[in-house]
Amino acid sequence: MYFLRILSVMLFSTIAFISNAQITGKVFDSFTHEPLIGANIEANGAGAVTNQQGLFSLKNTPASITISFVGYKKTTISTANQKTISVSLEQETHDLQQVIVTANREAGLRTEAPIAISKLTPKQIEEAKPTAIYEVVNKTPGVLMVNLGNEQHSMSIRQPMTTNAYYLYMEDGVPIRPMGVFNHNSLLEMNQFTVSSIEVVKGPVSSIYGPEAVGGAVNFISQRPTAVPTARAGIQFDQWGFRRVQYGAGATIGKLGVYVGGLVSDQTNAWMASSDYTKNAQYARLEYQINPKARLIYTLSYAKYNSQTSGSVDSVAFYNRQYVSTTDFTYRKAYSLRTRLTFEKDWAKGSQTYVTAFARDNEHGQNPSYGIRWTSGATTARGEINSNNFRSLGLITQHTQKFDFLNSKIIAGASIDYSPNDYWSYQIDLAAKLRADGKSVEKYTITKERPDIKIADYNAKIYNTAAYLQYDFEPIQKLHVSAGLRYDNMTFDYVNNLDIDKTTGLGIGGGKTYTNVTPKLGLTYDLGNSKGIYFNYSQGFAPSGLTAIFRKRPTPAANGDLFYYNLIPATFTNTEIGGWASLFKNKVYLDASIYQMDGRNELLNIRQPDNSTDYQAAGKTEHKGIELGITYRPSQELSVRGGGTYSMHRFIEFILSQRATDAIKDVNGKDMPSAPRWMWNTEVSYYPTWFKGLRTALEWQHVGQWYQNQINTVTYGGYDLVNFRIGYRWKGFEVFTNIMNATDALYATNATRGNASTDRTTFTPAAPRTFVMGIQYSFIGK
Repeated sequence: MYFLRILSVMLFSTIAFISNAQITGKVFDSFTHEPLIGANIEANGAGAVTNQQGLFSLKNTPASITISFVGYKKTTISTANQKTISVSLEQETHDLQQVIVTANREAGLRTEAPIAISKLTPKQIEEAKPTAIYEVVNKTPGVLMVNLGNEQHSMSIRQPMTTNAYYLYMEDGVPIRPMGVFNHNSLLEMNQFTVSSIEVVKGPVSSIYGPEAVGGAVNFISQRPTAVPTARAGIQFDQWGFRRVQYGAGATIGKLGVYVGGLVSDQTNAWMASSDYTKNAQYARLEYQINPKARLIYTLSYAKYNSQTSGSVDSVAFYNRQYVSTTDFTYRKAYSLRTRLTFEKDWAKGSQTYVTAFARDNEHGQNPSYGIRWTSGATTARGEINSNNFRSLGLITQHTQKFDFLNSKIIAGASIDYSPNDYWSYQIDLAAKLRADGKSVEKYTITKERPDIKIADYNAKIYNTAAYLQYDFEPIQKLHVSAGLRYDNMTFDYVNNLDIDKTTGLGIGGGKTYTNVTPKLGLTYDLGNSKGIYFNYSQGFAPSGLTAIFRKRPTPAANGDLFYYNLIPATFTNTEIGGWASLFKNKVYLDASIYQMDGRNELLNIRQPDNSTDYQAAGKTEHKGIELGITYRPSQELSVRGGGTYSMHRFIEFILSQRATDAIKDVNGKDMPSAPRWMWNTEVSYYPTWFKGLRTALEWQHVGQWYQNQINTVTYGGYDLVNFRIGYRWKGFEVFTNIMNATDALYATNATRGNASTDRTTFTPAAPRTFVMGIQYSFIGK
């Protein structure tokens, strides 16, 4: 009964809206069918602007109306004898006037943001038909999301390929994990099928988003409720045992908009032995328009992931294409539930306020293959089982106040995040079956689990608070200045159950606080004729993750301390200049930047002879490079996209010591390991007008050679990857095939070794030629 009452109110509101105007309508994106907010309606000198649901009304009855919106083609349509109309706008063929939200946590033009930012559009994501997020993220110039198998990954954005906490991953502007509990595999928990677009900021954005946004920030923007009823469902599969079923549906009824979507995938008996996995990810979003100036947004994201972790192989297996794991017992299990409720309020003259309350529930357990410690020639080894779990409650609020004076605005915000965190890890004993050479392992087996030998065991209550302020203004025409400042406080109370009080027999507790003030200054200047330049100075910092603080060291410190209580946060200073240009009547679009980022106390993973990791902080590091993106669209049939980076990542001040008995090595001036100088991704797409509904794309990704260790004695040659995609759409049906690694190249996405002369390279092999096939049906209502 209550539901019927609510439905009646919504229908009455819609009828009342229609009856008070001669013409009403809705404007939406022709590809995503999401409503377009702020589209301009012009008719006989009168006008209107679409609201948050893409709706507009006109009191007169013009013969035609013209609809325009930034980044979309202007459209004029006849309204003769029509009371209600629906208008879908197509995006322009150039990228200059893209609307972005990540730069300032609110919608704005790319040309007004003094940062290096790239946007992956809904069309790019949909046509890629990715089985994993890295397949689309790697289309971003200067970005390499490293495929570690079964959607596992590490990242390289203005950093070497790393698992360190130098990147901020967000869903609709809310961090996926709290500061201090970073996991480079947190994107396992994303629902790829409900991601509408992706924005990637390169370089520190700490003045708005805080710590861990050092190398960059990746914001996954979810699908909104659609202006017209929509539904889509499909399947994908390959010849290696991968299968996925996925769906999505949305609609808007009166003041309420709904979108739901999800996927279920699994893989069995793949090309790599012991690499089965399953994933279930679901998403829901509700939007309620309280009145024309206020709205509520609620989202719920659920994911459950369970995978064998086959890990890396030695050189013998790699070069012989023997994709047999040395383990059949390692695994990774992840569970996550994220929810948020946002209240948005529009004020006069474009001022805005929003408040977001969020909660997280996360469990991440594993028996990791990278945790195996084995010394060359030994018939025994050690592994570990661990679990990292947290729950969060938090609040993010921001207000933007606009002024007529100097066309300026103030952005003020604050956040609080309370996240109790529990972590434990214990040893497992392994037997190592050696190959004939006696120097490498053919297979590991578990001989005994050792919960009595703990590697880590702590409980921590993390309190993250922050406040930030940004002032944007135009001192002269065409010059836009943005200055910001952010204060962060990370405090945690802990009990370390490995550090025992001899009197009580209980774990010793305590507290730790990190504080930091992060400034930024940015300028953009409009050169006219769709060209502009920008300058950006920014800082970032990243405190140590709790797992680095409370794990036992493989090598005790000089004072005998086994733990890292006094790790200093890593800090970075970034300076860059860049620009953009749209040329040849918007057929060519260029976006370029040159940057230098200097780091201090950067925490590094140093691989030991037994394959364990010892954390050490480098005194100074240097990261610099050139990033370039180019898009060429000579016609509706052809589109060429390319981009990449040439970068150098070096030690400036770092004394490397492997163990107390080893000689100290000065690696000043040497390249950091896992840091390719050249990376690029190029794609040519063809949409033949003579074969309506057909699309093809050829993609080439190049990753140059890199050093495998800190002392620069061994390199890996890098790789070239070719992918081909083809799809055909007829009415609501689409069939497609993605041929990944079309040349069947033998390559590794990761190749590392330690600094000792006895260390050997371990490779993370990539899949051989793979045929991903699928079919999808889409329904679009009126």
